[in-house]
Amino acid sequence: MWAALEARDEAAATAAVLGAHDAGVPAEDLLLDVIGPVQAAIGAEWAAGRVGVAQEHAATAVQDRVVAALAHRTADATGPRPGTGGPPLHVTVACVDGEWHALPARLLAEVLRGRGLRVDYLGAHVPTPHLIAHLHQTGTDVVALSSSLPVRLPTAHAAVTAVQAIGLPVLVGGAAFGPDGRYARLLGADGWAPDARAAARLLAAGPPRPRPPRLAADLPHLADQEYTLITRDRSRLVHRTLRGLEDAVPAMSSYTDRQRERTAEDIAHVVDFLGASLYADDPELFTGFVTWTAGVLRARGVPGGALAAALDLLAEAQRDFPRARAHLAAGRRALLPVPAPPSQGPAS
Repeated sequence: MWAALEARDEAAATAAVLGAHDAGVPAEDLLLDVIGPVQAAIGAEWAAGRVGVAQEHAATAVQDRVVAALAHRTADATGPRPGTGGPPLHVTVACVDGEWHALPARLLAEVLRGRGLRVDYLGAHVPTPHLIAHLHQTGTDVVALSSSLPVRLPTAHAAVTAVQAIGLPVLVGGAAFGPDGRYARLLGADGWAPDARAAARLLAAGPPRPRPPRLAADLPHLADQEYTLITRDRSRLVHRTLRGLEDAVPAMSSYTDRQRERTAEDIAHVVDFLGASLYADDPELFTGFVTWTAGVLRARGVPGGALAAALDLLAEAQRDFPRARAHLAAGRRALLPVPAPPSQGPAS
């Protein structure tokens, strides 16, 4: 599969998966033990600078079409709900508003279909009002929300509370919610699963009991308004930090317009993740992003002090925000032990 994607050979990628299925490999294993890990390897190769954005997007598109081909070959397993004889559990699977990484949600949808559940798969970037309208028009029993980026946590929180407000339980999953589901618990989700198999096992017992919505007003750390004020000030912070970097990093004097644009985008991501860490009240969310970003920038030959200088400039601009300064300081300390990007291939 990896060799086929490296060669941009969709036919070979499809043949690899369908051939394995014909040979007796279960569809669920192909989805979660081949397609999922290969997608993770593609992301790792992009982070290490060994594949470009266009190649990464092309490989992702091929993966999506392979999933579709496998789905068409798999018989519909929908049947009575185990233990009750009633209709199958009806699950709506969607990505939260602004989340474009749809493959994890697609894999979950196909796994649940293979386990006999009725599934509505809504895909990437589903605005919450559209999700709620869909739920009002269908007989959904439970909603499964996916998000890969922690910057979507505030939006995910709004979606979770909106679904709970109409009396339906919400199961969440994806990297955005933390490796142990800590942010799922923070937002008051009714359930969290680390992967598709775990989600299927959880739903096999029936939908979780819906909880009362936990609104943003119920998170006491947000009372300081730091998240709100920094989010509103995002454009000014990015512009101010970019100007400061031009003085702090001499190499920027020779940057092209495109390089300056990319630097502004990187600063914007730093501000977005700072906001997310303030929303979750967890500096580890920010330090994880900072160390990952440091590796990505190093792989692309960006001067090593640029990210540290950006954090220092942002900290200087947050003199009246003690939580933000603490998160930025944690990120600054985390930069010290950043290892060099891996030089090995995607075999892991």
